[in-house]
Amino acid sequence: MELLVDLKCVACRADSPRVTEEEIAQYQPQIADWQLIGHEGMPKLQRSFSCSPYTKALKFTQMVGELADAEDHHPAILTEYNKVTVTWWTYAIDGLHRNDFIAAAKTDQLYQNL
Repeated sequence: MELLVDLKCVACRADSPRVTEEEIAQYQPQIADWQLIGHEGMPKLQRSFSCSPYTKALKFTQMVGELADAEDHHPAILTEYNKVTVTWWTYAIDGLHRNDFIAAAKTDQLYQNL
């Protein structure tokens, strides 16, 4: 099985396929700390990371932003006093694409290396 952290996000269009239930089951073990949530009528991946002190939260936010630019795939990021919450989904398809799982795995890797 391919490791998500070794993959690269690809450009999505409105007709790009959403992940299937089978794919979600395949990818989920690699991003076990992420929650599959429903928000604003669409599925999203979300995780909160403990980051204290605040300067660590800011540094992690910057790292996720740089990852997003490198992958050309951009999440919602909420930076708070002692945590950073990252939410991935694909705007173009109003749902989840393999890119979201790739980006989540790479976000985990960034946090482990923080």
